Amino acid sequence: MNIYTRKQRWKLLLLTLAALIGVSSLWYTNKLARELAAEERKKAELWAEAIKHISNVATDAGDLSFALSVLSNNTTIPMILADENNQVNSFRNLDSIKAETDTSYLQEQIALMKEEHEPIVIHYGDGDQKNYIYYKDSYLLIQLRRYPLFQLGVIGLFLLVSYFAFSSSRRAEQNQVWVGMAKETAHQLGTPLSSLMAWVEYLKLKPEPDEHLHEIEKDISRLNTITERFSKIGSAPALKKENLTHVLQNAINYIKTRTSAKVTFDLQHSHNYDLDVPMNVPLFEWVLENVFKNAIDAIKGKGTITIKITDQQQFAYIDITDSGSGVPKSKYKTVFKPGYTSKSRRWGLGLSLSKRIVEEYHNGQIFVKSSELNKGTTFRIVLRK
Repeated sequence: MNIYTRKQRWKLLLLTLAALIGVSSLWYTNKLARELAAEERKKAELWAEAIKHISNVATDAGDLSFALSVLSNNTTIPMILADENNQVNSFRNLDSIKAETDTSYLQEQIALMKEEHEPIVIHYGDGDQKNYIYYKDSYLLIQLRRYPLFQLGVIGLFLLVSYFAFSSSRRAEQNQVWVGMAKETAHQLGTPLSSLMAWVEYLKLKPEPDEHLHEIEKDISRLNTITERFSKIGSAPALKKENLTHVLQNAINYIKTRTSAKVTFDLQHSHNYDLDVPMNVPLFEWVLENVFKNAIDAIKGKGTITIKITDQQQFAYIDITDSGSGVPKSKYKTVFKPGYTSKSRRWGLGLSLSKRIVEEYHNGQIFVKSSELNKGTTFRIVLRK
């Protein structure tokens, strides 16, 4: 069983466990709430019976004491005793200060109690005279009814935290694999590179050095640059102020020698001074190469790629525009995800790697600024000055 399958099973297990806890907890809480509501109804009816007994002149002293104890023992359920005209005779467990200062307080409470429960009718004597017991849920019952909402919130928070924990763990593992592969690649390239450099020095010692040695040296230098780039992945690279125009021009010169002559590069800038920006040149040139290659693919090896530099006080903007087929708006973010590519023989890591280098190592931004189908796309890179 691979790591991905195990994680999926853990996610399913956590989700199932949370659902079981939630359902069982909700069921049990609702059951308790129903039982408590029934118990409070019984207490209200018992209170009504006690009042009826007290009102009966024929009740003996013992029965009267019991009835009075029933009345005094109700310390939780808000109740109002009123006649047929809603004239309040007595009340319990309500705000007595409000009842004295606000004449409408008790009437408002009666209206609320009517909405919650059917009043209990008390018949006196031959039944012609009636009083009514109004009551509402106790504070404990109200809290018990609200508790399921609290539970759902806790369960939702648990699921959210679990999701972010798994996502962070997955990203951390992906980063470790990414960094490990990059550093291992740099390490593996180091040995043959050292050997090649030694062979070049040996060939230079010959009386008549090979005319191709210069080109071989250029390729070895390029491999050294690639090795340096891979070795810097995973560690914070040192940023140094560099002339942005020169860096862009060097990247353009490099990519021009490796693409069709039908591709035109147009470097534009509105300033006539050196625009220095903190960067790591080998890594940032990697970003430019990836974006340029993406633009070349978009125009299918024929067209214009415009690079425009804009100085915006604290930031430097680099807009790279191609005249290709464009990117749908729904894919603006997808193009930066690993594996996204329009080429069957590529891995789709170029723009994803560029995003990581710009945002994590240069504290900048890279995004699709605009795109129009069959007219072209503009990628914007934002660097802090």
